[in-house]
Amino acid sequence: MTPSVRWAFGSFFFLYFAYVGLVSPYASLFFLDRGFSVIEIAVLMSMLQITRIVGPFSWGWLSDYLSNRISIIRLCACLAAVTFLSIFFLNSYVAFFIWMFVLHTILSSLMPLGESATVHALFKDNSFDKRYGRLRLWGSIGFIAMVLFAGELFQRKGIELYPIVGAVILIFLALVTFRLHEPKMERRKMVKGELLIVLLNPDVRWFLLSGFFMIFAHAALYVFYSLYLADLGYDKFQIGLFWALGVAAEVIFFYFQSRVLSRLDAEVVLQIAFGMGVFRFILMAFFPLTWVLILAQLMHAGTFGAHHSAATKLLQRWFTGPLQARGQALMATVSYGLGGTLGGLLAGWLWDATQPRNVFVMAALACGLGGMAIGKLRPSR
Repeated sequence: MTPSVRWAFGSFFFLYFAYVGLVSPYASLFFLDRGFSVIEIAVLMSMLQITRIVGPFSWGWLSDYLSNRISIIRLCACLAAVTFLSIFFLNSYVAFFIWMFVLHTILSSLMPLGESATVHALFKDNSFDKRYGRLRLWGSIGFIAMVLFAGELFQRKGIELYPIVGAVILIFLALVTFRLHEPKMERRKMVKGELLIVLLNPDVRWFLLSGFFMIFAHAALYVFYSLYLADLGYDKFQIGLFWALGVAAEVIFFYFQSRVLSRLDAEVVLQIAFGMGVFRFILMAFFPLTWVLILAQLMHAGTFGAHHSAATKLLQRWFTGPLQARGQALMATVSYGLGGTLGGLLAGWLWDATQPRNVFVMAALACGLGGMAIGKLRPSR
């Protein structure tokens, strides 16, 4: 992978996660400013997860069928930018509902296909351990940069600038995709039942189940962490610092990823990540002191950074060649789609029906179950 291509993939990750850093904290505030109720906003925001249940796998299947990931990435990025621009003409709640569904169904393709294209290029160079983390960390930097920039901008100028910021990000993302390149994919006819044969492997099923539980656990964090900190008396600036600290820890792991993955098997790294998850969420639930919460946020390097890198590497054991994009998409569907949606719903019920800390007790239990699933994997030969 040449320096210019690495730059393009780094920019792709930066801009995609800059968009995530805009939507996750601020879309709900924009919808509130438009006069929608809390329930209506919750339904709109649920589109971020629901569209990941079907969208990634459908795009992944098309990519493997055509053996051309980059063209589909470009098409979807351009469609997403055009779709986002229609926000300036929307007025009704139904229109915003349809817009959120269509926009994020399109966007749900970008990360699985972008990840699989990156992995394909790096494995061709035999440089995955060395390069992947240092490319992927630009996504984390993009997230941090947008959270801080947009927060300051909206505080000074108002949340009504949200559509302009989102449009600029997605237009630049579409432009960057025209600089992406990957080694030529092997073009061969898709074999009927090929994916099913891989899914019949019990190791694959245990692996996917572990991914479900990890994102199920993190749904509690993504949806309720800010509210939990607010209940503990922290102000908005302090809450933002806690979020930034977690992502900064993730960036550090990605930078030094090669030293970890070159010394430890991916399965071992995943076991450590799940163990850290149990410990992290128990600390958050039962010991909500400032220094303990800081320590818990630093563990994001393990529960997200290490887990993501090791899972991406392990995925290549079973999903290669014409199955690669579908494997990446299937992981996104099972974890972020199903796990994220069900985890968020159950966390919401627990938050309302019991004590807030029980949301994180549930997350700790989910990490324990995920670790047990990884423990079922047979040693690699």
